[in-house]
Amino acid sequence: MHQLIQFLEQRLSQNLPGRKAQIEMAPEPVDGGEIREMEPPPEVNKSSVLILLFPNEKDDLELVLTLRSHDIDHGGQISFPGGRTEKGESLQQTALREAKEEIGVPTDSVTIIGELSDLYVSHSNNLVTPFVGFTNRKPDFITNPAEVEEVFAVELQSLLHKKNITVEDWDLHSYTYRVPYWDVHQVPLWGATAMMLNEFLDLCREFANKKS
Repeated sequence: MHQLIQFLEQRLSQNLPGRKAQIEMAPEPVDGGEIREMEPPPEVNKSSVLILLFPNEKDDLELVLTLRSHDIDHGGQISFPGGRTEKGESLQQTALREAKEEIGVPTDSVTIIGELSDLYVSHSNNLVTPFVGFTNRKPDFITNPAEVEEVFAVELQSLLHKKNITVEDWDLHSYTYRVPYWDVHQVPLWGATAMMLNEFLDLCREFANKKS
């Protein structure tokens, strides 16, 4: 198994970077807009996503992302496979089920190696738990067009350097926000997905620093 995966198996059971890493990729109000709400209310929906890794032909790890269909929540944005938990299932089961339903990844092909910090998404009142999974080859993706417009993968190495993060001022909800994002697709990778991803990348950077 890839050395990074072995590292993550141990590291994900310890104290995580958490909110400090998440907030680095949060849009920041410039002219009076609201600061992102990070504390969930008592009545919150539970959701989970899958951060899925696989080795390419060079044995470099790639990370799976989806472009959501335009007629669902957060439509037209880049996300991880995932969704709301159904009655009687665990958060881990939700992440695996959604990956199968959205992009056709068989549940038994994925090894879950741990979970990251929860992230509250106020727009949909969801408390999202990201799970990190590994499969030993590139999946044969089958997209569900009702939920996913496109599935694609990005080399993990291309995301690790913070110099690859772009920051721009955007007009959001009638206010200007300073938005950090990764330019990995025709659509920017930003918002909640970027916040969850940054915590994961902080652990990968930690691994890289230990090796150097």
